[in-house]
Amino acid sequence: MIVYSANKGLFVQDVKTGVIATKILDLIREKGLNAGQEREFASWQNSMQFMRNIVDDNEIDDDVQIAIEYNIPQTSKRVDFIIIGADKTDKDNIVIVELKQWSKAEVVDDDMHFSVRTYVANDKRIVCHPSYQAYSYSRFLSNYSQTIHEKDIHLIPCAYLHNYWPAYKEALSADIYKEWYTTAPFFIMDEVKQFSEFVKKYVTKKSANGDLLYLIDHGRIRPTKSLQDALSTMVRGTPVFDLLDEQAVCFDMCVRTMLQCLKDQKKRTILIQGGPGTGKSVLAVNLLMHFITCACNAAYVTKNSAPRQAFLSILSKNKAENIAEISQLFRSPFRLADAPRNSYDCLIVDEAHRLVKKMYGDWHGENQVKECINASLLSIFMLDEDQAVTTKDIGSVQEITRWCTELGSAIIMREETKLTSQFRCNGSDAYIQFIDNLLQRKEETVAVALSELNYDFRVFDDAHEMREALREKNAIDNKARMVAGYCYDWNVKNHRGDVDIVLPGGFQAKWNLEGDKIWAINPRSFEEVGCIHTAQGLEFDYVGVLIGKDLTYDKASGRVLTNKSAISKDDNSSGIRTASDDDARRLILNTYKTLLTRGQKGCFVYCEDDALREYLKAMIKR
Repeated sequence: MIVYSANKGLFVQDVKTGVIATKILDLIREKGLNAGQEREFASWQNSMQFMRNIVDDNEIDDDVQIAIEYNIPQTSKRVDFIIIGADKTDKDNIVIVELKQWSKAEVVDDDMHFSVRTYVANDKRIVCHPSYQAYSYSRFLSNYSQTIHEKDIHLIPCAYLHNYWPAYKEALSADIYKEWYTTAPFFIMDEVKQFSEFVKKYVTKKSANGDLLYLIDHGRIRPTKSLQDALSTMVRGTPVFDLLDEQAVCFDMCVRTMLQCLKDQKKRTILIQGGPGTGKSVLAVNLLMHFITCACNAAYVTKNSAPRQAFLSILSKNKAENIAEISQLFRSPFRLADAPRNSYDCLIVDEAHRLVKKMYGDWHGENQVKECINASLLSIFMLDEDQAVTTKDIGSVQEITRWCTELGSAIIMREETKLTSQFRCNGSDAYIQFIDNLLQRKEETVAVALSELNYDFRVFDDAHEMREALREKNAIDNKARMVAGYCYDWNVKNHRGDVDIVLPGGFQAKWNLEGDKIWAINPRSFEEVGCIHTAQGLEFDYVGVLIGKDLTYDKASGRVLTNKSAISKDDNSSGIRTASDDDARRLILNTYKTLLTRGQKGCFVYCEDDALREYLKAMIKR
């Protein structure tokens, strides 16, 4: 979506007369975008003066196109500044400029190849290197715009940090960022001349093809051959995505349904249900890869970022250039309300039980189930109602069925769409039954002999001892992590201390760091405890679960009890503290079932409640 567009002559005039920021703001509001706060308005007033100095050059014709705040199709990302035209040889080019008002920045860590630390929004934050940011925007446009390929348009990404002090240039020029600033060079305060020459190398006159940006903005959005080839190369030799048994049958059914939808252009929705570890996520990623290689406009959708980031990291093999190629295949449901009906061929919605009515900051958002169905010709929901863990979670068979009826999408829900084979917990459906028995989630129980399951389930009297046993397992291949429910305060995040979780026996730990998007596979994250939102949708070889005081055991009645008042007051997401007792119990039990079923080979448990700990030990012996 184009926000502000003009030829160079009009842009220069708007800046000189002081109306540029107001014009951009009015257009932002007219188009219903969530932007234009005071800080952004000030940046437009400031940065556009510097960009005027660059383009207000006699060697650049007045009819060269300028675009500001270009909203990349099907994303919430906006490109700060674009210059469109042709060079002296009549080759069409688009210069993508990422603008920053930073005065300095610093390297975060030698292992963080596309992140820097700088002062943003009144705090020091870890953000993308501006060259990488510009590069990633250019890759998305190149990978999805058929117009760019058909008309052989060259994209040139760069960054301009007009307030950046020369004394700090060394940080942005560190060798770990070389692959980004080589492809997308950055220019700072004292490099006005160099930046001007760079722009004029690619754009001096209007394109003979007319309004290039309009053609791109209104052109067909489809994965190009280069994206298909890149994804195929990444997937090759990745056995974690192999399909087994009923997953393969379900895969075939989804592929056949996609072909039907493309043929008759009728909306359909497939509802795939399965408990923990039944392979929903692996099926989802396989479908995504297949549809993209078939040139369908598809995306993998989850509300929680952890599964998206984990799969993105696995597929890209943590290579930042690969991440830039495929990152837009993994998206949140945020802003799908702005997507036109059937703008996607297929949306594959994993962890669909976590969808909500409205996300914070999503101006037009109403109901994420509705928005996923509306935005896609074929919508595929991966669902387990027993893994809803907050009062806001609305994803359910009933909710999906309701919106299918409302939006005219035929719902497909058959035996073939139910996954039952267990690919986690050593392939044991009986372990899931054991956890249901243990938590007393159902009135009827089925006797399970844990000793016969070949699954390493242990209960520890000391949390420190549990962590050390888990550490030994993690040393093998970095596939063990600690997780916990909603009981513990976020002291570090709220600047109240250096640790979040303190337990008897000297155990201390922090919650997973907010900036660590790949906590589940980051070798340095073992010491941190993952929250339910970080761990859900992921699996490990071994998981260590800290059960807080929200789950206890009453010896007199022989009942597992829940205590919603034990939920941390820092918990702003679950709604458990203010929920009804019945809803609170359901959500607390769902949370611990989800956590206790993250391990493929074993689960280690520590309970704060002594009686609960003894009850679990007794359950193991039965």
